[in-house]
Amino acid sequence: MEYNIKCIGVLTSGGDSPAMNAAIRAIVRAGISNGIRVKGIYRGYTGLIENEIRELTTQDVSGIIQRGGTILKSSRCPAFQTPEGRKQAYDNLVAAEIDALIVIGGDGTFTGARVFAQEFNVPVIGLPGTIDNDLWGTDSTIGYDTSLNTIMECVDKLRDTATSHERVFLVEVMGRDAGFLTLNAAIAAGAEAAIIPERSAIAEQIEEAIGQGKRKTKNSSIVLVQEHAIEGGAQTVAKILSEAHPEYNVRVTILGHLQRGGSPTAQDRILASRMGIAAIQALLEEQRSIMIGMQNDEIVYVPLSKAINIRKDIKSDKWAAMQILSI
Repeated sequence: MEYNIKCIGVLTSGGDSPAMNAAIRAIVRAGISNGIRVKGIYRGYTGLIENEIRELTTQDVSGIIQRGGTILKSSRCPAFQTPEGRKQAYDNLVAAEIDALIVIGGDGTFTGARVFAQEFNVPVIGLPGTIDNDLWGTDSTIGYDTSLNTIMECVDKLRDTATSHERVFLVEVMGRDAGFLTLNAAIAAGAEAAIIPERSAIAEQIEEAIGQGKRKTKNSSIVLVQEHAIEGGAQTVAKILSEAHPEYNVRVTILGHLQRGGSPTAQDRILASRMGIAAIQALLEEQRSIMIGMQNDEIVYVPLSKAINIRKDIKSDKWAAMQILSI
């Protein structure tokens, strides 16, 4: 494909995250400011295959920065995992006169985008839109801060009833295969422990956490459990805990999709806006197959291959902080 960007397509794919709309808004307005037409592709890769494509104007993205979710809708698309599906998507892209693609999503979205870019030589830029904050190469992902605050607020409310009834509350938190949401929410909300997949010996973690609470004569405890830290999530942890300590009054709260919704925080709106503008700038600089990241408050370009394949590590000092603060 000759590198002459006159029109770009933008889509959101996979799980939605707060401030995706802020990113769409920034992409559309930055594109138009640079003389580039922007077309919205609805329902992610499904819409690309089914040709749900419409040009976006600055008016179309007016008044959306404060809205959660995504005006472009989202979906998971098994058909895009097939060569036939990707070929149909490419044919629709060409028919719509789209020269480059900006995708907003997480690991699965970027994996599909990278394959598509390799097969059809399409310039692709990724924006990290996921509450999990599990993509390597960026300090934060779009929607992570909002989700973190939502969890913190929920735990604050649960603590009231946990204390009143002298209960142990196990709160199940999203995060796919990463414990960033769980650990940081636990620190922010003053929880007694965080059960995350990055740390093994789940039973020992539970015993130690509850033991610490009892040693300081706490009459209640809150433990955050990452959904995939153990098979069955918080329900399994509750079973282990109840069998080992039948004297405990254990309750499970699964926050579920509450964590995805809500008006984005200022931090997420600013992050998404900066990343959206940077995506247009990257195309003007003839970048391709990269993710826009943020490191030390600076925009960086991260190869999609690295963003997808390198595991992002939990900082050891945060785990240490969790242990210190729970005594």
